[in-house]
Amino acid sequence: MWTYQGKRIREGRAWKNADGIQHPTSWGRWSDDEKVAAGLVWVDPPASFDNRFYWDANTPKALDDVNAVDEDGNPVLEDGEQMVILGLKSQWKATIKAQAGGLLAPTDWMVIKASEVDSYSVSSTVLTHRAAIRTASNTIESAIDGAADHTAFMALFDAPVDSDGNVTGNAPIADWPTEI
Repeated sequence: MWTYQGKRIREGRAWKNADGIQHPTSWGRWSDDEKVAAGLVWVDPPASFDNRFYWDANTPKALDDVNAVDEDGNPVLEDGEQMVILGLKSQWKATIKAQAGGLLAPTDWMVIKASEVDSYSVSSTVLTHRAAIRTASNTIESAIDGAADHTAFMALFDAPVDSDGNVTGNAPIADWPTEI
């Protein structure tokens, strides 16, 4: 991308240099030499990266929780307690727990009613489905805990494919039972 004094110059838009000279919207048609003569500098665009797993193209997010420290390496305390920066594993396990809760919520009333009303019982289909949700949550959380490195963790987000490239199932991080 072309920049002028560190600021990105967008093609199709006019721009002014430090002397106040207005350059036309057609500057993108100039040769590279003309652009450089006008003070523009080519800067390679930043490498793409998956912001679920990386802060930038070269900096992966921590998988495990990290104790927060200040610029001098001293512990950062909140109310006298060590602050902890949650790693990807903790963040995603919390997400999985919330998803499981959301999947269980539509039938929670049945379980509550059955615990309060002697004459009411929850169907075995519903109980089996709820058990499958809890099992899936535990399985997904175990897979998250078992990811030894970023490659293994990111693989949890890849759906299985057959030899023709067709998706054949859910990604391990989203392998929930189907609805009742």
